[in-house]
Amino acid sequence: MAKQVLTNVRYFLGIVDLTTQSNKVELDWSAEDKDTTNYGSNGKKERIAGLEDVAISAEGQEEHGSLGYIGDHWWNSSRLVEAHTIGSHTADVGAMAYITEAVKLAKKTLGAAGDVNGYTLTANGNAGLGIGQFAQSSGTPVTAAVDGTAIQLGALSASQRLIASLHVLSVAGTNTPELTMIVESDSVEAFSGSPETRLTFSTFTTTGSEVQRSAVGAHTDTWYRVSFDVEDNGGTGESFLVVAAIGIG
Repeated sequence: MAKQVLTNVRYFLGIVDLTTQSNKVELDWSAEDKDTTNYGSNGKKERIAGLEDVAISAEGQEEHGSLGYIGDHWWNSSRLVEAHTIGSHTADVGAMAYITEAVKLAKKTLGAAGDVNGYTLTANGNAGLGIGQFAQSSGTPVTAAVDGTAIQLGALSASQRLIASLHVLSVAGTNTPELTMIVESDSVEAFSGSPETRLTFSTFTTTGSEVQRSAVGAHTDTWYRVSFDVEDNGGTGESFLVVAAIGIG
């Protein structure tokens, strides 16, 4: 990836697309520094990485009016662990994505007279960070069963796991339609080899978000995709606006 100036960071928090409500997002990954220096270290420090942690901080303009705005969503879902998916430039399929789930821990709002009403928020990650690509863009509604575009991430080592996120931003339909999503892998881009289901998400009938992880362990597949199923339940006009990403952590 070429060097970038950050002008269009995409940030999805739960059911909110914060792209037009934020102007600063920071993602901090760290691991504890554990000293393992011993009598055989020949007078030199030795260390290993301990527990890892993920922290997110963001700033922007406070907005209210529906659960699609940070002001309403924050109070409706305070203290909950939610999916966070961040793209360094776009949310197009194949664009780089950072994936985690995090609990929102702090929020500040309001300010001096004459200022734009802004906010700052912080959230700490739960169970690590995945780095990968967007697999479903919010610009393409899901209206029927469909396989997503294949993306290439690479094989998993014995110490890695697959991590994927799903953000259901809006739902339409006359009779409570249902959406399910799985993540599949294969050895070939066309998925004509032996596709294998790696992750299965909950069934969604309303907006929401979820992160799923595989068990730690190696496999040799390098191609991945999301696959959707939509049940209309006898209704019409079913449509789901969703964002999904797949990564390795």
